[in-house]
Amino acid sequence: MPRPPAFLLLLLLSISSALALRLCSFNVRSFGEAKKENKNAMDVIMKVIKRCDIILLMEIKDSNNRICPTLMERLNGEKLVSVKKRYLYHDYQAGDADVFSREPFVVWFQSPHTAVKDFVIVPLHTTPETSVKEIDELADVYWDVKRRWKAENFIFMGDFNAGCSYVPKKAWKNIRLRTDTRFVWLIGDQEDTTVKGSTSCAYDRIVLRGQEIVNSVVLKSNSTFNFQKAYGLTEEEALEVSDHFPVEFKLQSSRAFTNSKKSISPKKKKVRRS
Repeated sequence: MPRPPAFLLLLLLSISSALALRLCSFNVRSFGEAKKENKNAMDVIMKVIKRCDIILLMEIKDSNNRICPTLMERLNGEKLVSVKKRYLYHDYQAGDADVFSREPFVVWFQSPHTAVKDFVIVPLHTTPETSVKEIDELADVYWDVKRRWKAENFIFMGDFNAGCSYVPKKAWKNIRLRTDTRFVWLIGDQEDTTVKGSTSCAYDRIVLRGQEIVNSVVLKSNSTFNFQKAYGLTEEEALEVSDHFPVEFKLQSSRAFTNSKKSISPKKKKVRRS
């Protein structure tokens, strides 16, 4: 039996009217009661969350439903997006093994303030030993969502465990999300999304599908957020927060996108009248 999705999409919240929409993915590592009571760790977690307009949080250990209310109490802001549709993907296709350890909970958003007006987020947190199969299976999720909703703009993000020994170089040829070049990987293989100085692995990823959303990404906004460096923490202090750094990117606002198109459009020559 697949385990219930151990992640949470915190969304619709912004502490300011941003010029761009920042989307983040963060494996907080065993986010339960003990971490909730750790003031220093919670302060950093809240700082990370408040940087983002939509954030995917993973490894929520919250059988008593206390984590989400605690986070929501400490957040405030205006709604920048709304939920259009959502569903839990069930991998019960005939002749196809159920490979997901955590079935993706798929959400379709409307985003009136960005250049791209709607997008689907497909979150994934793989089990390390089955990462190759799970990442590959996201291609089937894509086609299933397309059949259901006829959506065009997709964001796949989460802790894919897509690096080091879990996804060796020779395995990429078996992953349709990589061999199909219409899927655009924003976090590359050379990134390090781990906190420990002794490791360097690109476990956490963001992948896009759809020309409109690809064109709407703010230049050089796709990155790993090193909260250890940003907040002046020791490695030990950072590891109390998580052993992963968040990954993120921004979508252009509709106003900025319109202005950028104007700025690159060719100027018309003035016709002089004689």
